[in-house]
Amino acid sequence: MIVETLRVFVTVTEQRNFSRAAELLNLSQPGVSLHIRNLENEYGAKLMHRSPKLVKLTEAGDILYKRAKQILALEEEAKQEIQLLNEKVTGSLQIGASFTIGEYILPRVLAEFAVQFPEVEMSVTIANTEEITQALRANTLDLGIVEGNVVSSGMLITPYMKDEMILIASAEHPLASKKNVKPELLQDLTWVLRENGSGTRSFSEQFIQAAGLAMKRSYVFNSSQGVKEAVSAGLGIAILSRWIVKKELESGELCQIPVAPKLVERNFWIIRNHDHSSSMAVNMFLQKLLLSKS
Repeated sequence: MIVETLRVFVTVTEQRNFSRAAELLNLSQPGVSLHIRNLENEYGAKLMHRSPKLVKLTEAGDILYKRAKQILALEEEAKQEIQLLNEKVTGSLQIGASFTIGEYILPRVLAEFAVQFPEVEMSVTIANTEEITQALRANTLDLGIVEGNVVSSGMLITPYMKDEMILIASAEHPLASKKNVKPELLQDLTWVLRENGSGTRSFSEQFIQAAGLAMKRSYVFNSSQGVKEAVSAGLGIAILSRWIVKKELESGELCQIPVAPKLVERNFWIIRNHDHSSSMAVNMFLQKLLLSKS
C-alpha cells in the first residue's frame, strides 16, 4: 500500500537514519531501503542522499516529504471518521512525561482513560523536560506533559495545572523546628539537586540565584525519588513538588521548611510538535487531561 511506503519515507526523513527508522517501524533495515528504492523507481527521481551517519533529502525528496505529510494526515482523518461511525476510539498513544507528572499524576489519568477507551494502546516515556522536548521534535511521541520551561519554536504549548514547590529537609535537620525561615538562614548549606535539563533543577537554581545563596556543596540525582531518599537520609535540603513528598510529610519522615516569602508555584505544560498530526486517541486524551485538572 502506497500509504505505508510514504510512512516509511517520512520516518526515515524525520529520523535522518535508516536503522532508527527501521527500529521505530518494526521493520528490517533492508526492508526500509526497499521501500525507498520503490518510491524512487515510482517517481523516477533520487529522493535521498545517503551516508553512514546522515540522510539528506534531495530537492525532489523535499517536495515528496511535504506532500507525504499531507497524505498521511488525510489518511489519519479518514481513519478517525470511519472509527467514529462505530463510536470507537482505537490506535496507539505515545506519551512523554517529566518525572513528577509521570510518576505521581499521570497514572491516575491513564487508568481512567484506559477504562473509557480500552482499545487504545498506550506507552509512556518518563524523562526530564529537555529529553521529552527532543523526542517530540523527533516525532517519536504524540504529546508531552512537562514541568520545565520549553522553547516554543515549533511547539504547541498549553497550560495544564499549577504545582506547589516546597523546600524540604529530614525531620532531624536543624531547620526542621523553625517556624519562619528567611533566605539568609539557607546560606552555606548542602543541597540535593536534580540533573541538568530537569524542570525541578531549573526551578531550584532560579530560587538559589534569586536569594543570593552560596552552597556548601551539592549532590545531584537523576530522579526525584533519589532526591527524596537522599534528603530523608540527611544528605541535605532540596526543593521538590508537594506531589512527590505528600506521603512522607504526612508520616513525619520529611518536613517542609517554611520559607518566607513562600516559594512561587510553577506551571505544568502540555506540549506537542506543531508538525505532528493528531489522532482521535490523542485528541480524546488531551480532553481527558484538561478535564482532570479541574
